[in-house]
Amino acid sequence: MLPDNSVQLIVCDPPYNINLAHWDNFPNYIEWASRWLDESYRVLAPSGNLAIFGGLQYQSEAGSGDLFDLLAYMRKNSSMLLANVVIWHYRNGMSAQRFFANRHEEILWFAKTKGYFFDLDAVRMPFDEKTKKLYKRDKRLKPESIEKGKNPTNVWQISRLNANSSERVGHPTQKPLDVVRRLVQALSFRGSVVLDFFAGSGSTTRVAIEQGRHSLACDVDARLKEYIQQQLKNMQSSSQGHFSPALPYTFLKQDEFKEHPVFSFAGREVLTEGVATSFGPGRHC
Repeated sequence: MLPDNSVQLIVCDPPYNINLAHWDNFPNYIEWASRWLDESYRVLAPSGNLAIFGGLQYQSEAGSGDLFDLLAYMRKNSSMLLANVVIWHYRNGMSAQRFFANRHEEILWFAKTKGYFFDLDAVRMPFDEKTKKLYKRDKRLKPESIEKGKNPTNVWQISRLNANSSERVGHPTQKPLDVVRRLVQALSFRGSVVLDFFAGSGSTTRVAIEQGRHSLACDVDARLKEYIQQQLKNMQSSSQGHFSPALPYTFLKQDEFKEHPVFSFAGREVLTEGVATSFGPGRHC
């Protein structure tokens, strides 16, 4: 069992309960989800954050629970604070004839306490040069603030992964690295612990390593190890510059799990020697 108050960020992409596969159908979605939501509160540090990807049920799918039901449960049964609802907007997707084609998903961001960690500067978007010049004429605005860039807002325009994306590792519901990266950069800090217990494609583990965070990951899918190995292969061959060889990483075996920084105060100190990663099979709570 993970210690209380030991995790800074939980990135959670649970089954949406929309019958995509055998693992995506729950007769009582909220009863099932309540167990991992309650545990999330226990393991999060006072500065900790929980980010939940989610979908909505439409027409004949509706009734057994979706993201709106998770939000209602948290408002009624948890002291965690709803800090933001992020709208992940994408332009690519399936067409439709009987309804408006869907082009967004939601991410609920909950904070454990009012003292939650949020690093806006880490995710600011730069102004173009024309806008910079215009804003610098306004004496009310500080030049240093203009140079930092703008708040990305809670509407994120990031494309979904198409079938031949170089990021693909084989998982059917893989999320873009840019979405996960923004969450990790803004809601956790260097040397902190990032947990993903619906690890799926291993994207959160990859981003955690790139950004100098310790990673914990599990999933019911036995292919998780294969996905993570492919993520690391992609990471090391990437030319995007997000990965730094100066940050070594170590994978802990099952009998070494107690050595993970999540079990020590040092895991919440500033990172100096690299990152630790542990992953393995798990149950969906």
